[in-house]
Amino acid sequence: MTSEDLGSRLREIRTRKGLTLRSVAQAVGVSASLISQVETGKTQPSVSTLYALVTHLGVSFDELMTGAAATGPARPGPVDGAAPQHPVQRSSENAVLEMENGVRWERLASSPAGPAEAVLVSYEPGASSSLDRRLMRHAGFEFAYIIEGEITLRLEFETYVLGPGDSLQFDSTRPHLYENRGTSPARGVWFVTGRREHRDGAPAAPDEPVQRRGARLSSAVDVLRAIDES
Repeated sequence: MTSEDLGSRLREIRTRKGLTLRSVAQAVGVSASLISQVETGKTQPSVSTLYALVTHLGVSFDELMTGAAATGPARPGPVDGAAPQHPVQRSSENAVLEMENGVRWERLASSPAGPAEAVLVSYEPGASSSLDRRLMRHAGFEFAYIIEGEITLRLEFETYVLGPGDSLQFDSTRPHLYENRGTSPARGVWFVTGRREHRDGAPAAPDEPVQRRGARLSSAVDVLRAIDES
């Protein structure tokens, strides 16, 4: 997906919902000029800004990256009256989104009406999910498995370094940040669940701390939930 494709889809969704540039910018905590530059393809948003945008606009990453809109709450099977989703997605069919500061997303096989959004995520050395290194939070739960390289996860007051074979899971409303502090690219598969239920008005459930292979890790008291989405 090019910058122009991403921007045009964001603009189409915003105008379809009758929202102004200024109101969206105020809601996600960025300038109206930045939203305009994203919509015109002149710049790519950071991960944290993109999460804030899709959360405020009430869309899934499936809809953003493929243009396929989900119809109603997530369900395990196909939407009534719609053709079943093909069970296999070839690598050549993966929608790709290149973001600022060396972060790359590839959309993996999933359904607009399914319970999870699957993404292959790459972080170049020095890349992070937020350009200013601010912790972010958003609706849903996330699970990830690290394939190569090292990812540093800052979750509230705790910091974890994850390598190949390590995995994580936590409630995404907890303030967090991903960084690649190493010298080689890092890749992993992420699954985000619960975003569609949040969009349709269902409350999020509590979750457990991050898991590292072979050990159970505890987190700090959850006192940073008041941090604004950035």
